[in-house]
Amino acid sequence: METRKGAGIRIASRPAQVLAISYLPFSILLLTAGCGAPGDPVPPSPPVPVAVRDLTVHQAGDGVQLSFTLPANSISGEKLPAPPAVEILRGTVKSDGLADSKSFRVVYTIPGALLDSYRAEGRVRFTDPLSPEETKSHPGAAAAYIVRTRASPKRASADSNAVTLRLFPAPAPITGVEARVTESAVELTWLMPARAAGEPMPAITGYRIYRSEIHPSAPASPLQDIPESQAAQLASSQTNSYRDTSIVFDHTYLYVVRSVIQVEGNELESSDSQPVTVTPRDTFPPAAPQGLVAALLPGSAPGTVLVDLSWSINLETDLAGYRVYRSEQEGTRGQLLTPDLLPTPAVRDTSVGPGHRYWYTVTAVDRAGNESAPDAPVVVDVTPRSP
Repeated sequence: METRKGAGIRIASRPAQVLAISYLPFSILLLTAGCGAPGDPVPPSPPVPVAVRDLTVHQAGDGVQLSFTLPANSISGEKLPAPPAVEILRGTVKSDGLADSKSFRVVYTIPGALLDSYRAEGRVRFTDPLSPEETKSHPGAAAAYIVRTRASPKRASADSNAVTLRLFPAPAPITGVEARVTESAVELTWLMPARAAGEPMPAITGYRIYRSEIHPSAPASPLQDIPESQAAQLASSQTNSYRDTSIVFDHTYLYVVRSVIQVEGNELESSDSQPVTVTPRDTFPPAAPQGLVAALLPGSAPGTVLVDLSWSINLETDLAGYRVYRSEQEGTRGQLLTPDLLPTPAVRDTSVGPGHRYWYTVTAVDRAGNESAPDAPVVVDVTPRSP
């Protein structure tokens, strides 16, 4: 190894390395000579989500519900590989009504893996709970909110738009919600809110009913673990009852009810009532067939007869068919003549014998297997016919 000195710097040459390079093609030598010495690989910068720009807030009972669209792309325009975490920040409002940017503090963080539980209609919805004692002590106090998203611990997105609102004491939650299943609806009723001791009772202007559907494959969990964001407003009511006629049998529904009052010209809902879960089952049989008539007709063989039966068609949309029974004793249903359901309101009995008296009845069956009561029986006396 040869050592040279100059300008106070000691430079060591390594012939072995030069010899190794000399075996490479000349084009690669030129390329190597024009490049700097390679350094350590630089890891790619973590993606930074674009800022949320459509944050909205409103008071929902003893809470503030935030709603916004989750960003799907980074500030460089690339699609985010996974949903980012969300940071909820709460702050105060200055005397001029604007949010105090220096007062914001993170109050909640939602991991990206849990965001699906808070999505509804393409938006993230999250409720920041309020202390009822605080809103009663300071009615009309203002608060401000912003959100940030974070795809990595190193850098968060820019702040969202800042939104402010005034907070008021919410009406007491509805209690005593009950559900009754009928053939055409789930009928909900609830108790009127009671006046708290020593407190004025705000005038209730109406009620709002919210419903969510629980998928059969969803994992079992306590009702309080079902996020409010999954419940959509179903209807409004001016009374303490409502009939939900849009149900489907064997589907599971969760209902909550909120009362509505007016505060300084704005509507304010109560918090959710205790949820009521209902899985309506079709246990309601069709109506009994009507107009059963019977006629004796000649059989296919000489000297034989058959009984021709017909009746009015049922109008149920879930009708599956009919069953026909025959008895030789009045007041009893007797044997089933039709093992398979009849799709049409007519049948012929070719197994009758001369000299017998028969009582015929017909029932209707729906797709859930519910069987109606029998129609009024008809009696047939089978007399032998001459060849």
